Amino acid sequence: MQNSAVFVPHFHWDREWYEPFQVFRHRLVAALDTVLATAEENPDFRFTVDGQMAAIEDYLEMRPENRDRVAALVTDGRLAIGPWLILLDEFLCSGETIVRNLQMGWAAAAGLGGAMPIGYLPDMFGHIAQMPQILARAGIEHAALWRGVPGSVDGHAFRWRAPDGSEVRTEFLFDGYDNGLDVLLVPDQIGRALGEYAQMTKERWGGDPVLAMAGTDHSAPDPHLASWLRRASGTERAITIATLDEYIRKHVRDEVSAVVTGELRSHVRGNILPGVLSVRLGLKQRMAIAERTIDHAERVNALWSQRDDAPFLSLAWHKIIESTAHDSVVGSGTDETCDQVEARLAEAAQTARAVRDAALAEPAARVPSDGYLVANPLPCPRMALVEVDVVAPPEGSALVATAADGSAHPVQLVSEAPTVLSDEHIDASQLERVLRRIHRRELFGRLIDRYELTPGSLVFHLAEVPTSGPFDLLILRREVAAAAAAHPGRWRVLTLEEARATALVPVHVPACGLASFRVAPSDRAPEPSTTITPVTATIHALSNGLVEVAIAADGTLDVTGADGTVLHQVGRLVDGGDRGDSYNYAPPAQDALVSEPTEVTVELLENGSLRSRMRVTRVYEWPAALSSDRDVRSRQTVPTPVQTLVEVRAGEPFVRVAISFLNQSADHRLRFHVPLPTPAVGSASAGQFAVTERGLTAEGGWGEYPIPTFPASSFVSAGDANVLLDHCSEYELIDDGRELAITLLRAIGSISVNIHPLRDEPAASEIPAPGAQDLGMRIENRFAVLPSATGWQEANAVALAEEFRNDVWVARGTAPAGRHLPPDATGVQVAGKDVFVSSIRRIADGDRGAGTEMRLVAMNDAGATVRVTGAFTQATTVDLLGQPISESTLVADGLELALGPWEIRTVVIR
Repeated sequence: MQNSAVFVPHFHWDREWYEPFQVFRHRLVAALDTVLATAEENPDFRFTVDGQMAAIEDYLEMRPENRDRVAALVTDGRLAIGPWLILLDEFLCSGETIVRNLQMGWAAAAGLGGAMPIGYLPDMFGHIAQMPQILARAGIEHAALWRGVPGSVDGHAFRWRAPDGSEVRTEFLFDGYDNGLDVLLVPDQIGRALGEYAQMTKERWGGDPVLAMAGTDHSAPDPHLASWLRRASGTERAITIATLDEYIRKHVRDEVSAVVTGELRSHVRGNILPGVLSVRLGLKQRMAIAERTIDHAERVNALWSQRDDAPFLSLAWHKIIESTAHDSVVGSGTDETCDQVEARLAEAAQTARAVRDAALAEPAARVPSDGYLVANPLPCPRMALVEVDVVAPPEGSALVATAADGSAHPVQLVSEAPTVLSDEHIDASQLERVLRRIHRRELFGRLIDRYELTPGSLVFHLAEVPTSGPFDLLILRREVAAAAAAHPGRWRVLTLEEARATALVPVHVPACGLASFRVAPSDRAPEPSTTITPVTATIHALSNGLVEVAIAADGTLDVTGADGTVLHQVGRLVDGGDRGDSYNYAPPAQDALVSEPTEVTVELLENGSLRSRMRVTRVYEWPAALSSDRDVRSRQTVPTPVQTLVEVRAGEPFVRVAISFLNQSADHRLRFHVPLPTPAVGSASAGQFAVTERGLTAEGGWGEYPIPTFPASSFVSAGDANVLLDHCSEYELIDDGRELAITLLRAIGSISVNIHPLRDEPAASEIPAPGAQDLGMRIENRFAVLPSATGWQEANAVALAEEFRNDVWVARGTAPAGRHLPPDATGVQVAGKDVFVSSIRRIADGDRGAGTEMRLVAMNDAGATVRVTGAFTQATTVDLLGQPISESTLVADGLELALGPWEIRTVVIR
């Protein structure tokens, strides 16, 4: 029988969930008031603040006078805080966001006495493969967690190994983070209850003391806990109160034999609630937008701006990280909670966008106003297609784009805009009201180039860039007043814009660099590129020499890749019922799958050499909802048109696909199917610094059916199909590996349901969440299909996913029109096979001065030789907390690094 036990008082604090943040914060303040008072009254008491600094920050914002009290307990080792800013969902944000979460949490804890050096991950719904490396590269040697651990672990600890070989000793909370509460139910019987629990679990401990996690959600431990435990401790059993850090470092053996490599997504000892990957699609999309926007903002700010916008970027990061909480971005909260998460992510993106636009405005000031600046966020040169608004060419002329080096490129005319913006007939006495629309020179979003004033007529000619010289609004007012007095009666006011067009322009942009161009009419079109095959289109097919897509009679796609691989029936949509909740999908007892459209139409929208597009509209009869007993889909159906925009661009080896529809049905799941030429034995998906391989099944054994749905962030690969993704998505290999199914929408109406056919116990209270049905919402998904018989590595999926997800940015020049275009400029270039650049940002170091930090990842089993070039003379490798590790020797034209398999390397260049 175990003769010792360590109790760890704590709470688990969901910042927002079935109540919104401010309601939970009110409880948090009361709980931490109790904790501080208890700790100060009892020197034996210890408390672990859930591994996240958000709880401390939220508390001190309401109780700033208690900052010194908190710091004193932290310094004395009786209050364990950090290391995270927030306990996140690891699969629904980027790897970079996870790093910033740890950095911001560690820094916040340092200001109060220091962070607990334990990677505490108590309630996440599974764990990413690279978490051990993230922790290890921050100097953290231990982790503690509950969900996702495979059945092969039969003790209370294991060594968790990342794909690169990094390891952390991991405490397995096999009975959850509240296993000590049952022991404490009857204070006078703690000794007996602890003995029974120790006996039941003795095979787990192997001579180590029992770990009793004494805490639960949203409540402080009883202030009498320490006295209860003192009474229960005796000659038969020694009981100690400790922080989690103290238990791991002082009370248990460091040597453990069990080793687990890679991600933790087993259902065997706890529910991992995989349905959160697909519920409330809008939150996943907003997270992706916010992360991309701040990434781009940091890059252009670091490379092309003189302004240090660190406070704005820090604010945006904080809001993103707050939103990654495992009951926030997952969408398992109430409607009001999810509305607040969505608004917070939007605010983060807006803040980052302001930084990005301000940074781009600086180089745009060197581009003439009849030209455009293009900025490439990726550290590799690329040919990008950009849409710009230009003056329409005269009839018989073509538009030509001229680059800074004088080279000319053909332009594809996409659309033309009307020239008459308004045509009004008003009384002369009302002319002054028309003039109130003019703000200095601006009218209707354009600038007044000139005007014509004749008796009974006032004509404005607008332009984006005026060419007629100065404009004086006061003179215009005086002239109009005189004309109105001289010619009373009806007047015609005509507002004309110079003929405008939307043009698609090919631009070669350097790595993390800038390029500029101008577009003008020409009597002679330039010769087409000899290196890029133009796009060709018919009413039912698009091709660019690298990929071809044909529309089948049922509206699905037949896609042929560069190596001849053909994927048939891509985009078959299958809609089924869902009687589950935000945590778990569940089919109704009598499901009715809808996969055949009742009507199909195909339109050729664009037929150009640079880009061609088709729109396929399929109408489906989807059941309106489930029956009242939730076991049958309704007989009432709703005709739902689903539009699929199919796009092929010159030079791209993939087909872009965008699907949209107005959701008018409840309680259903819609998936996009990609049939595979031969059955796949597994899949691989990219996200959080790794490409994770998975089989056709998931490990079960607890109270949750192990449905093999999995997360993918930037791409998923199975058999001959690679699908590049815009945001984190849920996928499944079905029919024994014959089809890849990607979830487009999962519409449900409750946070949790008490009786769930695929889960034994409720995941939360049965609280209605009608907003999670997404009724009346426009549902949009975009991705790209890349056929390849040689797998994701040979298909170059890592690099192509980055190109698909990261558009270039375009800004109008602001220098006087007619000036020479500035030469192209390269920022930082990174070359290496399967090398992912997670971050490029400006940093400030008090000792070494300002620098540019880059985070690189070798995304394969072989490692990579990486060459970094740019305007720098020093390079330092640092850990994930920014501490220097080693200096690098530069070669003639830059920096050469040898990255090991799956290695995350952070380098600062100056």
